Amino acid sequence: MPPEKEPANRLLDAEAIQRAEMLGLQARSIVEGYMAGAHRSPYRGFAVEFAQHREYVAGDDIRHLDWKVLGRSDRYYIKQYEQETNYVAHILLDGSESMNYGSGGVTKFEYARTMAACLAYLIMAQRDAMALAIFDRKTREYRPRTDNLSSIRDVLRVLAEFVPVEQTDIARVMHEMARKVTRRGIFILISDFFDDIDAVLNAIQHLRFGGSEVILFQVLDPYELEFPFRGSVEFWGLEQAGRILTQPAEVRRSYLKELNDFIEKLRTGCKRTGCNYVQVSTAQPWAEVLSGYLATRQHRYG
Repeated sequence: MPPEKEPANRLLDAEAIQRAEMLGLQARSIVEGYMAGAHRSPYRGFAVEFAQHREYVAGDDIRHLDWKVLGRSDRYYIKQYEQETNYVAHILLDGSESMNYGSGGVTKFEYARTMAACLAYLIMAQRDAMALAIFDRKTREYRPRTDNLSSIRDVLRVLAEFVPVEQTDIARVMHEMARKVTRRGIFILISDFFDDIDAVLNAIQHLRFGGSEVILFQVLDPYELEFPFRGSVEFWGLEQAGRILTQPAEVRRSYLKELNDFIEKLRTGCKRTGCNYVQVSTAQPWAEVLSGYLATRQHRYG
C-alpha cells in the first residue's frame, strides 16, 4: 500500500538541523562557494545590474515585481540582477515506487524526504538559494529557485503530500535538468539509484560538463544491504517487476554480490567524474549522516 502522507511540520529533523548549524562554516560547505558576497559573478540575485526575468514564487519580495510586464501580460515576473554570489543548490528527490520499500518503521522515501526538507531549510537559513524537484520517469513536482526561508512551508507541503507510484528514469530527468539549468550550481541527488547505472553515470557527466558540483546520497534499506530473510519468501517487485517465491538462503550470496558490484560501480563512477558519493542506510539517524558528511567536507575542502 502507498505510504500515508506525512504531516509537513514533522519533516524537519530538529536534531539534524541543530547539529548541522553547530558546525558553522561546515554547514555552508554543503553549498561550497555559495556564500553571498564571496565574489562578483553572473549568477542571479537582487543587486544592481539587470540580468533576466523569472516567474514570481510565493514568498518573493514584491518590490522586485516587474509592473510593466504585469500590465502587459497579467502575469507576475520578478526582475533578477547580477550580484556577488555563486551557486543555487538543486535538490532532486527520487519519488519512484522503489522508494516505497521499508523493512522497519520508515520507508526509503520517508527518510529521503526528511533529508530533502532539512537540506532545503539549511540552505535557505544561511540566505542561499535552492530549487526542489521530485521525479520518477519525469519531474512530477518542481519548486523553482528561492532564497526566501518563508518558502519552506510550500516545500514541506509538497514533500509531505507526494506519494511514489511510478517507475523511474533517473537519467532522463538528470539530462533534462542539465539542459534546463544553464548556470553552474550544485545538484544534490537523493535516490536508491535502482536504474540503468551506465545511463545514470552518463547523465551525471552531463551535469558535470556544465561545471556544476554533483552530490549523490544513495538511500538504501538495511534489509537491502544485508538480505537477512529466512525460510520461504515471496518477494514483490516494485515498479512492475512482478513476484517471485524463493528460498533466500539459496540466492543470498549471488544477491549480495550483484548489489555490491552495483554499488561499487556507482561509487567508482562518481569518483571518476569528481562527484561526492554518500551511502545512507535508513537505519542511520539522519542527524549523524548529515553532520558526518559536513564534517568530512570541511576537512576535505576547508
